[in-house]
This record gives sequence, structure tokens and C-alpha cells, in this order.
Amino acid sequence: QIQFVESGGGSVQAGGSLRLSCVASGYDISKNCMAWFRQAPGKEREGVASLERVGTTTYSDSVKGRFTISRDNTKNTLYLQMNTLKPEDTAMYYCAANGCWFPRGRLDSSSYNYWGQGTPVTVSS
Repeated sequence: QIQFVESGGGSVQAGGSLRLSCVASGYDISKNCMAWFRQAPGKEREGVASLERVGTTTYSDSVKGRFTISRDNTKNTLYLQMNTLKPEDTAMYYCAANGCWFPRGRLDSSSYNYWGQGTPVTVSS
């Protein structure tokens, strides 16, 4: 059974940092492509960062320079290091996976087949 479990969310003040984790089971993240998405209340799901099989990363303009996506293949775990957090980063964060086929782009949610349940992030000013 394929499963992704996110953790690491929480409440922080603006300027703070959090590291999100996504542990995969039944799915080898090193052989596939992974991404982080977020969805704020009343807004559409937004692609934040993606990590391809060969290590290529893509970031949305809103997080570029502040967030870093990475993985630990030995732990089959995806990470999102979030620094210099802003109130507008407040959202539910989801990890997602696909087989590296991106007909609509690496940060388009329709490209991804598998999703975790999400972890909430709240940034206060």
C-alpha cells in the first residue's frame, strides 16, 4: 500500500523556520519525482517546490530563496526546509508524488498521482 505521511508543521512567528517531513511507504521516492504543495483557506492548491529523480529542483517564485526541498533516500523521506517564514505562508502543506511525467508543469497539482494527508503551518506576524 502506497502511503505518504507528513509531519513537522506547527505555529511560528514571522521570520522563523520549520522543517516538514514526508515519509513514504510502498513507494521509492528516489526513483520518482516528488513535490510539496500548499493550500490556504479559500484558495487553490499551490505548487511550492518539486524534486526530480536526478535531483533537479523547481520552486515557486513566492518561496524561492527561502525554502529548500530535499530527500533522504536511506529514510525514503522528503523534506521541506522553510526559512524566513511569512504570514502568507500559512497553509496546509502536502507532499505529492508522480512518475516524472509533467504535462502541465512540475508545480501543477494535476501532474501528481499520490498525496499525503497534509500538515498545517501557521505563521503569525
